[in-house]
Amino acid sequence: MNSALTSWLKLRDHFSDDLFGGPRVLKASWVINLQKGGTLPFVLLLMWRFDCWTPTAWTYAALHGSYGLCWLLKDRVFPDPNWEKRVTFAGAFNMWLAALGLYWIAPVLIVTQRLEAPTWLLFLATLIYALGVVLMMASDAQKYFTLQVKRGLITTGFFARVRHPNYLGEMMLYGSFALLAQHWAPWAVLAWVWLGVFVPNMLRKEASMSRYPEWAAYKARSGFLIPWPGPAFVPSRVEGPPPARL
Repeated sequence: MNSALTSWLKLRDHFSDDLFGGPRVLKASWVINLQKGGTLPFVLLLMWRFDCWTPTAWTYAALHGSYGLCWLLKDRVFPDPNWEKRVTFAGAFNMWLAALGLYWIAPVLIVTQRLEAPTWLLFLATLIYALGVVLMMASDAQKYFTLQVKRGLITTGFFARVRHPNYLGEMMLYGSFALLAQHWAPWAVLAWVWLGVFVPNMLRKEASMSRYPEWAAYKARSGFLIPWPGPAFVPSRVEGPPPARL
């Protein structure tokens, strides 16, 4: 990794893990699960408070709310070991302030401003969400259970033609939430998270994978985020867990 990326990752991890120092009491997974699992009741409470029961609000509650439930299920069945790390109280607060809490801007806009999406946009957002959540869940499951057997490069299944299918899936489903809001603010949040968190994590993962002798051949046959339509890669090993995502 270049020095700029290394410096950014150290700074970012400090603000989420060790901000202001002190004991690391909280697991990162507790902080994230609270936001993910709390999304459905939060959106429904918003709808009740502002008496907003529009089709767009209901659709948003179903999509983002079900994603939170899927996340809790994933954490229960095949948890990401990266989220088992402990963080300080200030670090946990910063995780909410800088990323997790910002995801709730979209439902606040939809409900408080009574934003109504056309039927075709409801269809499109639902379609993108369904594909994204399946891609994220299935590729994370493949990674988790493959690594129970052997570590190394994962180059089959969802990883055969794209190196970061789990990130692609998560970007798709969060993009569907921003579509429903029809506002620039949720897209600004996603731009920050994708460029400040997702892309550096993927680059760090690739730097780690580059130590394998078959990495160059795999990289040539696969896309970074967009599936590469070339011949499937024939694997010899499986790859270790990528950095965790928010």
